[in-house]
Amino acid sequence: MDYQDIVEELLSVLSSRDVLIRQETLGGGGGGLCKIRGRKIFFLDSQASSMDAAVQAAKAVLMVVEDPETIYLKPAVRDFLDRVKQME
Repeated sequence: MDYQDIVEELLSVLSSRDVLIRQETLGGGGGGLCKIRGRKIFFLDSQASSMDAAVQAAKAVLMVVEDPETIYLKPAVRDFLDRVKQME
Protein backbone atom coordinates (compact mmCIF):
# COMPACT_ATOMS: atom_id res chain seq x y z
CA MET A 1 0.00 0.00 0.00
CA ASP A 2 1.51 3.34 -1.03
CA TYR A 3 1.07 6.74 0.65
CA GLN A 4 -1.69 7.80 -1.74
CA ASP A 5 -3.73 4.73 -0.76
CA ILE A 6 -3.18 5.58 2.90
CA VAL A 7 -4.33 9.17 2.29
CA GLU A 8 -7.52 7.91 0.65
CA GLU A 9 -8.27 5.56 3.55
CA LEU A 10 -7.67 8.29 6.12
CA LEU A 11 -9.82 10.77 4.20
CA SER A 12 -12.58 8.19 4.23
CA VAL A 13 -12.33 7.98 8.01
CA LEU A 14 -12.49 11.77 8.29
CA SER A 15 -15.51 11.95 5.97
CA SER A 16 -17.31 9.30 8.01
CA ARG A 17 -16.84 11.58 11.05
CA ASP A 18 -18.53 14.53 9.29
CA VAL A 19 -15.28 16.30 8.44
CA LEU A 20 -15.51 18.26 5.20
CA ILE A 21 -12.57 17.53 2.87
CA ARG A 22 -11.28 20.39 0.72
CA GLN A 23 -8.43 20.05 -1.74
CA GLU A 24 -6.55 23.32 -2.11
CA THR A 25 -3.22 24.61 -3.37
CA LEU A 26 -1.39 25.44 -0.13
CA GLY A 27 2.28 25.40 -1.07
CA GLY A 28 3.21 21.82 -0.28
CA GLY A 29 2.83 21.59 3.50
CA GLY A 30 0.30 18.79 3.44
CA GLY A 31 -2.73 20.66 4.76
CA GLY A 32 -4.42 20.25 8.11
CA LEU A 33 -7.57 20.20 10.17
CA CYS A 34 -9.38 23.32 11.32
CA LYS A 35 -12.76 24.35 12.62
CA ILE A 36 -14.69 27.11 10.88
CA ARG A 37 -18.08 28.22 12.18
CA GLY A 38 -18.42 25.01 14.14
CA ARG A 39 -17.64 22.78 11.15
CA LYS A 40 -14.48 20.65 11.00
CA ILE A 41 -12.67 20.96 7.68
CA PHE A 42 -9.58 19.09 6.54
CA PHE A 43 -7.57 20.95 3.92
CA LEU A 44 -5.63 18.60 1.67
CA ASP A 45 -2.72 20.40 0.00
CA SER A 46 -2.70 19.46 -3.69
CA GLN A 47 0.97 20.46 -3.91
CA ALA A 48 2.13 18.26 -1.03
CA SER A 49 3.80 14.91 -1.50
CA SER A 50 1.68 11.86 -0.79
CA MET A 51 3.74 11.17 2.33
CA ASP A 52 3.22 14.70 3.74
CA ALA A 53 -0.50 14.52 2.97
CA ALA A 54 -0.70 11.12 4.68
CA VAL A 55 1.01 12.48 7.80
CA GLN A 56 -1.36 15.46 7.99
CA ALA A 57 -4.41 13.24 7.40
CA ALA A 58 -3.22 10.84 10.12
CA LYS A 59 -2.82 13.73 12.57
CA ALA A 60 -6.34 14.87 11.74
CA VAL A 61 -7.73 11.36 12.32
CA LEU A 62 -5.98 11.24 15.69
CA MET A 63 -7.68 14.53 16.63
CA VAL A 64 -11.14 13.49 15.40
CA VAL A 65 -11.31 9.85 16.52
CA GLU A 66 -11.05 9.48 20.28
CA ASP A 67 -9.90 5.86 20.19
CA PRO A 68 -8.64 4.67 16.79
CA GLU A 69 -8.63 1.11 18.12
CA THR A 70 -12.43 1.13 17.99
CA ILE A 71 -12.61 1.55 14.20
CA TYR A 72 -11.62 -0.80 11.42
CA LEU A 73 -8.49 0.23 9.54
CA LYS A 74 -6.49 -1.79 7.06
CA PRO A 75 -3.31 -3.08 8.72
CA ALA A 76 -1.00 -0.80 6.71
CA VAL A 77 -3.11 2.24 7.59
CA ARG A 78 -3.22 1.31 11.29
CA ASP A 79 0.56 0.84 11.28
CA PHE A 80 1.05 4.24 9.65
CA LEU A 81 -1.33 5.87 12.13
CA ASP A 82 0.58 4.28 15.03
CA ARG A 83 3.89 5.60 13.65
CA VAL A 84 2.51 9.13 13.34
CA LYS A 85 1.10 8.91 16.88
CA GLN A 86 4.55 7.97 18.20
CA MET A 87 6.09 11.01 16.45
CA GLU A 88 3.92 13.41 18.44
